[in-house]
Amino acid sequence: MSKRTFTSPEVPAPDILRCAYMDLVVTDLAKSREFYVDILGLVVTEENENEIYLRSFDEFIHHNLVLREGETAAVAAFAFRVRSQDEVEKAEAYYRALGCETRRGDFTNGVRNAVRVVDPLGFPYEFFFETDHVERQAWAYDKQGPGALVNLDHFNQVYPDVPFGAEYLADLGFRKTEQIADDNDVTYAAWFARKSTVHDTALTGGTGPAMHHIAFSTHEKHNILYICDKLGALRLSDRIERGPGRHGVSNAFYLYLRDPDGHRVEIYTQDYYTGDPDNPTVTWDVHDNQRRDWWGNPVVPSWYTEASRVLDLDGNVQPLQERTDSREMDVTIGADGFSYTRKGDTVEGFKLGEQV
Repeated sequence: MSKRTFTSPEVPAPDILRCAYMDLVVTDLAKSREFYVDILGLVVTEENENEIYLRSFDEFIHHNLVLREGETAAVAAFAFRVRSQDEVEKAEAYYRALGCETRRGDFTNGVRNAVRVVDPLGFPYEFFFETDHVERQAWAYDKQGPGALVNLDHFNQVYPDVPFGAEYLADLGFRKTEQIADDNDVTYAAWFARKSTVHDTALTGGTGPAMHHIAFSTHEKHNILYICDKLGALRLSDRIERGPGRHGVSNAFYLYLRDPDGHRVEIYTQDYYTGDPDNPTVTWDVHDNQRRDWWGNPVVPSWYTEASRVLDLDGNVQPLQERTDSREMDVTIGADGFSYTRKGDTVEGFKLGEQV
């Protein structure tokens, strides 16, 4: 159980609209371009010898993903769009009141007058409003193909103290939509939204700060199945880490891939509406094996133990903090492959992962 509590500053938090883009450092730009453009089909807004700016087909802002070549694969920024330029000023004041490091500037092409911070959890966040508009290609069916990625849906962050992180994100204006917990008040993961979906970001308990995954959405689940078939045809099925399947949490259909640097990318579709102010939080028992996969399929160990490092504002890799609470994978049956297990249930001679 977390022993820390978050203290809200005496200034208002910024009005965040949605997750907007990730600034991602990769070690081989050509290999990353092949993965994100040639295989996944993201739209190239612009590119040069050092960086590539990509967006999804329904997007009208300059980019949803920046691939920047560097020596160490890591996340340089999780970027959120706010409602106006005044809200950028509020973001800067909010984090300064928290004692966090802040920087102002134009950190990427196509985005101006942004603020970057190292937040209380150690993550590099950016808040921006001013951005170049580009052509939305929602109607460009001749370009999209059957596996089209239509929106940036969410981020997932790894952090050792989920309750503390949840207090901070709630103060920042996020609504908690779902969580995984146990009877001992240990929270293993939680999902937070600003737009009217299940999440714009999530916290997964574990060694961090780290980036678990970035997620792009498709229109329907058959688009995800096409991506699997395409990877198989290209003899690149080893890029598939987990899935396809359906989550219990979020109710979404999913596929997890690893890019050439090991950054995890989720392809995601068909979650549910959460926009009402009294939208109830869904709590999943950590022993319920359907929370991660509705069909009860096992979760590969790498999904729990591997994540991308994050950078500070000078481009240095942030130090990691270990989790002190029990790790989720220590109390789940996941790797045993049982199709359905809840606390107190007996399945084929086993109870809570032990023979009975």
